[in-house]
Amino acid sequence: MVHRRTILAALAASPLTALLGGAAPRQAWAAPTLGEPVPFSPDLVRRRARELAGAEFRPPEANLPKELKELNYDQYRDIRFQPEQAVWRGEGGSFELQPLHLGFYFDAPVKINVVEDNYARRLRYAPEYFSFGSLVPQLPPLDDIGYSGFRLHAPLNRPEYLDEFAVFQGASYFRAVGRGQGYGLSARGLALDTAAPKGEEFPIFRAFWIERPRLSASAVVVHALLDSRSVTGAYHFTIRPGEQTEMEVDLVLYPRTNLANAGIAPMTSMYLFGAADRAEVDDFRPSVHDSDGLAIWNGRDERLWRPLTNPSQLQVSQFLDEGPRAFGLMQRQRRFEAYQDLEARYERRPSLWVEPVGNWGPGAVHLTEIPSREEIHDNIVAFWQPAKPIPAGGEVALSYRMFWCWAPDPAPETAIVTATRVGAGRSKSGRRYVIDFVGERLKQLASDQLAAAKINASAGVIKFPVVQVNPETGGQRVSFELDPSDAKVAELRCYLELDGQRISEVWTSRWSS
Repeated sequence: MVHRRTILAALAASPLTALLGGAAPRQAWAAPTLGEPVPFSPDLVRRRARELAGAEFRPPEANLPKELKELNYDQYRDIRFQPEQAVWRGEGGSFELQPLHLGFYFDAPVKINVVEDNYARRLRYAPEYFSFGSLVPQLPPLDDIGYSGFRLHAPLNRPEYLDEFAVFQGASYFRAVGRGQGYGLSARGLALDTAAPKGEEFPIFRAFWIERPRLSASAVVVHALLDSRSVTGAYHFTIRPGEQTEMEVDLVLYPRTNLANAGIAPMTSMYLFGAADRAEVDDFRPSVHDSDGLAIWNGRDERLWRPLTNPSQLQVSQFLDEGPRAFGLMQRQRRFEAYQDLEARYERRPSLWVEPVGNWGPGAVHLTEIPSREEIHDNIVAFWQPAKPIPAGGEVALSYRMFWCWAPDPAPETAIVTATRVGAGRSKSGRRYVIDFVGERLKQLASDQLAAAKINASAGVIKFPVVQVNPETGGQRVSFELDPSDAKVAELRCYLELDGQRISEVWTSRWSS
């Protein structure tokens, strides 16, 4: 069983360069070493997944020399791919592929295959593809040891440069960015038993098949074979970089066992602190987070906003639904002043919005918030979980679209929450909440026209509700106090109404003693 923080620490060490201005110039391509051509079709990945599901799970062999296994964070980052060796370099197209080296926590080889004209050829390892910096110890002669993953480059920010816009590395983790962004939250192929007492299971991508894009192509296609003790799967990604980087995901799962806690379209992020929870924070920065809230557009056409927290104890929330429209982890605070971090540049981290294709039926969006004291640990997980377990021996096909973006397009009439602040209330145990709503409908109201705030709590008493125009945002601010009385937990909801119609998303939060 792989530990969550081991994987996340390894991801932080990956040589990621998709930051503003970081890019590789176009140069002549030196052809990589490829294996013999083998016939390929998308059905081949599904057949392999189906065959694997009928056999006992065997973890990939990690036969790395100890010099690579024992690399530390800085040593691993001192191994760099030579850009001139990139696959498809100099062919005149818009994409390049760069494999990633094994070592550090990445000790299990992943097979990478390049597909062209319905034939796949394995990308063989060659040390001359990499530069080994002064921090890297003397390595023994390395045979065809394989790779730990790969990254994709395209002219994302400027036509004359190839920016890294996506990376697949570590278990079934992958990340992407849109134009002008730097890496932040991650996605995964599948989540299993997140926050379960028996421990989380981490499926892995064993092999990839990456199709050579046509010269005029605006997207690159990636096939992936997923494997785990409990399930196998065949994945098909169509990745289109741009202002927002879009991924179309088609998957077929083949469970070995009944999957009672399967997370579909899982995403993992970091939230350390923000304006709502600075009580014990001693940090020069006002906020530290890759995402600040969970947004949901449910099957009842209701839009929800749940600000994230860094709880004192593990916290799991479920948002029951049927036929979800979309959900995702958002980074809504986009001003540098909100973070004051010249290195991390949290204001440039992408939001991730997932839109199911077809009706996913009944289930729930799950949000897991894990206590954390360091920003290097991703402590937020969100995904969709079907209401019924996925039975063993079957076959389940699902599709969805992912948008790595600044923000998804809101409904025209829906005001969104742009800030949540929490502090001491008037009473000894009371907590004061201040919520800012912004939207075009609010901006069009007369200066003295106020929406009505609908506020309720599952426990305790709501006191001193106030709605004010906020001239700084052009929106309206709601404030109220929760007096929890003897309650230990209270679920809170707040939204704005005008002429009896809801005009904002529904703000939700959980108070606990």
